[in-house]
Amino acid sequence: MRQTSSRGAMPLSLLALVTATTLTACGGGGGGGNGFPFFPIGGNPPTNPPAEGSYKAEIRRTALGVPHIKADNWPGVGYGYGFAQAEDDLCTMADSFLTYRGERSQYLGGDAQLVASSTIARPKNIDSDFFHKQVISADVLAKMIAAQPDNLKQLVEGFAAGYNRYVRDVKAGGTAHQACRNEAWVKPITAEEIYRRMYAANLAGGYSNFVAKIANAIAPAPAAPTKMAARGSAKKASLQLAAVVNVPELQVGGKEGVGSNMIGFGTAATGDSSPLLFGNPHWYWRGPDRFYQAQLTIPGQLNISGTSFLGIPVILIGFNDNIAWSHTVSTARRFGLYELKLAAGDPTSYMRDGKPVKMQALNITVNVKQADGSVAPVTRTLYKSEYGPMVNLTALGAPFAWSQTTAFAIRDINGENYRTFKNWLRWNQAKSLDEFIAIQREETAIPWVNTVAVGRGAAKAWYADIGAIPNVSPAQVASCTTPLGAAAAPAFPLAPFFDGSKSECDWQTDADSAQKGAIGAARLPSLLRDDYVENSNDSYWLANPKAPMTGYPAIMGPAGTEAVSFRTRLGNLMAQARIDGADSYAGKAATPETVKQMVLNSRVLTAELFKDQALAMVCATPTINVASDPQGGGAIGRDVDTGPACAVLKAWNNTGTIGARGAHIWDEFWNRASLQSAATLYNVPFSASDPIHTPRDLKAGAASALQQAFGAAVARVEASGFAFDAQRGDYLFATRSGQKIPLYGGCHGPGYFTIACSENRLDKGGYTMDGNPNGNSYMQIVRFPEGGVEAHTFLTFSLSDDPASAHNADYTRAYSAGQWLKVPFSEAEIKGDAAYRSAVVSE
Repeated sequence: MRQTSSRGAMPLSLLALVTATTLTACGGGGGGGNGFPFFPIGGNPPTNPPAEGSYKAEIRRTALGVPHIKADNWPGVGYGYGFAQAEDDLCTMADSFLTYRGERSQYLGGDAQLVASSTIARPKNIDSDFFHKQVISADVLAKMIAAQPDNLKQLVEGFAAGYNRYVRDVKAGGTAHQACRNEAWVKPITAEEIYRRMYAANLAGGYSNFVAKIANAIAPAPAAPTKMAARGSAKKASLQLAAVVNVPELQVGGKEGVGSNMIGFGTAATGDSSPLLFGNPHWYWRGPDRFYQAQLTIPGQLNISGTSFLGIPVILIGFNDNIAWSHTVSTARRFGLYELKLAAGDPTSYMRDGKPVKMQALNITVNVKQADGSVAPVTRTLYKSEYGPMVNLTALGAPFAWSQTTAFAIRDINGENYRTFKNWLRWNQAKSLDEFIAIQREETAIPWVNTVAVGRGAAKAWYADIGAIPNVSPAQVASCTTPLGAAAAPAFPLAPFFDGSKSECDWQTDADSAQKGAIGAARLPSLLRDDYVENSNDSYWLANPKAPMTGYPAIMGPAGTEAVSFRTRLGNLMAQARIDGADSYAGKAATPETVKQMVLNSRVLTAELFKDQALAMVCATPTINVASDPQGGGAIGRDVDTGPACAVLKAWNNTGTIGARGAHIWDEFWNRASLQSAATLYNVPFSASDPIHTPRDLKAGAASALQQAFGAAVARVEASGFAFDAQRGDYLFATRSGQKIPLYGGCHGPGYFTIACSENRLDKGGYTMDGNPNGNSYMQIVRFPEGGVEAHTFLTFSLSDDPASAHNADYTRAYSAGQWLKVPFSEAEIKGDAAYRSAVVSE
């Protein structure tokens, strides 16, 4: 049953987003549009729905399509949320469930890559399938489910039923989600698949960065003793020359991975009785990990607004009547590696305290679609140790291969953390900042992010990196790190790489540890301030530069030993300038109106600091002879005229706003200039006593390298076809229904605080946000005036992945125009919204 009502005499048909078109956000395989094709496989017939009366929810939509889901119980609100997510993002979700089930190869072929980037990057389907079947094995899934509280289990059950209800509806008729609606892989799911999806989200700081390495960790066949001895000698010789190569890229927690900004202003900064939160994850614009915005309400039990990843029924970042919070990716390392000494004659047994331990063998079969359309099984035997799955590190060099004598395992602290979503659900219901903090300390479950929060009636804002983090002592690092582990340190900074043959090298457990091998909450960093706390993906150290924190475990990240990012510097400069009244905005208070402007102003800190110095060095001569590009080494081999580019940069306003002219020249230049070491580039080095203002000033001795960087940048702009004085929005854009929507901001490296970071080269069509970019995503500014909640939000890429939906581009256009949504929260605000419409779904 589905009952619908809306303001005015709107026809029921207009309430469904059912217009046909070609999808641009999910799939993989045969023909289609924008690189997201689908195989022409017939769809499953609709399944029979359960008996009437099991689930019921009211889905109220307001401006820009934001759903406010109301139900009388946990299964009902989950049902409405699953239905709403599927209604907007069916193809992305169905594609992602293939991933978590390990069935991509069956429908889309083994060699194809995942369609969109995510916390597992874009591995081949077959590697993704083996990885997920290995890591989310039946025993792990059973532990995950058993650890959840009853209300969360009911929420998951309802979410799966709501998703399935929409799948039945879309298979039965209509035209929505034309690109995938008839595919065989768009089919009902079970609650277990939601748990798989939830568990996979845990792993973004650990296992998810090793998909192919875990999927291809194949044991060698046992060798005769004479051959084993020969191989051992060869390995010893090679170790003397071994150098770590092919450093793996960490999608989350790496130098250039996804990130975020957040600032919590206390009442000393806001000037009134309410603190204020600004939260802004820089996240994926496409794919399974993109955000979805909603409000979930069970009268008297739950009233939470915010965002979660697709396929997850719990709000992960958001606000309720009394608290608001956000997250940024943490520097704390969440995984470690173990070097295993193998038992003689058995490469699948390892020694521990002098005794052999047999690895757990999993015979895993993946069905793979062949070129002729048939499906053939592929089986691999993968192994787990007591530490975690075996991992193939051969890419680091020959000594890291699984041999007759040595193998390697990986342990992800969040692989054993089943409390994550319990923590978030408790936060969804928290009634004060004090309760929020107590929950965080009690659960110590947040998987790979920092937290900033504010609360009604609380004068101070809260920062913490309190979550699941490996517990290794300095003594262990000194005594347990193997020679190979030391050699691999540049590839895995801060990650313990220990000798797995000794129990004394096991991760330790504190008296207050929430799980075995994790640091207790008492030894993790936190800070309460009535002015502000801030994080932009550097460590806990500078949550507020007036109160730097030190003395925490080294695995948490650097604390005064290395420079912070330009984005961190700019975030702190902006926050302090607002408090001091030293910026360009009126007054001194951090109000919603001023914060809305300052976080979108697209300042470029490196340009503010270095542009004049750099132009004096690179514009002194009219031409620069550039042999090759410092970025990538491509041949250029010609004289480059500096005059036109220098003239544009001198006039540029040092921002990446839509109308800014010349920002692309600076981006291309700085991306090359910054390849120089800090010692080569900067005249004043980093100082822990002045971290927000150092390093600074360009060295005169860097002039030659800077000239080459500038010449190559000019050549790149010339090759792009974009004019030197092109406006930012001409080449930084998102495309919806064939129309370009101009955008603003830029990437982390040049020091943008406002992030819109395309992986696409300027000379390959501009900085388009249509591929696999990351950038501003779910943004929120929240305060707690007396008697209500004031919240302003963006979902920058819009709510729906269906190009035919009215909500595929509307939020993106609002974001382009800088028009924040004052999102309704109270019942009166929701029902009073001009775009209000309501639908009751039940079965």
